[in-house]
Amino acid sequence: MAKVLGVGGVFFKSRDGDAMREWYGRVLGLEFTDWGGALFLPQDAAAHPGAATVFSPFKHDTDYFEPSDKDFMFNLMVDDLDAILARAKAAGVEPVKVFPEEANGKFAHIMDNEGRKIELWQPKPMS
Repeated sequence: MAKVLGVGGVFFKSRDGDAMREWYGRVLGLEFTDWGGALFLPQDAAAHPGAATVFSPFKHDTDYFEPSDKDFMFNLMVDDLDAILARAKAAGVEPVKVFPEEANGKFAHIMDNEGRKIELWQPKPMS
């Protein structure tokens, strides 16, 4: 039987794509290609035990995405959450929330330059 293999991309509208790419490059270190997208290669995530892609609908009235008013949130896997947060702080971006470390790893929330919440996740091996 045919099945879904994973997320093949995340595509979203932006008021200013160039400014959005610049922000994600400066704050999170994403490297964008000539055609405008950034690639996350499977071997990069595979090098971090516990890394996975989650597809999860939330209840329509969840407050987990706040202070964003968007209907979605990005979760980006990182290899060093503390270093990413330091890079973000140097770019003037403070976390909305930093969570205590848990069984799945370390998490923090930041907001992008257009008000989307980003969950940063440093995975650790799942038990």
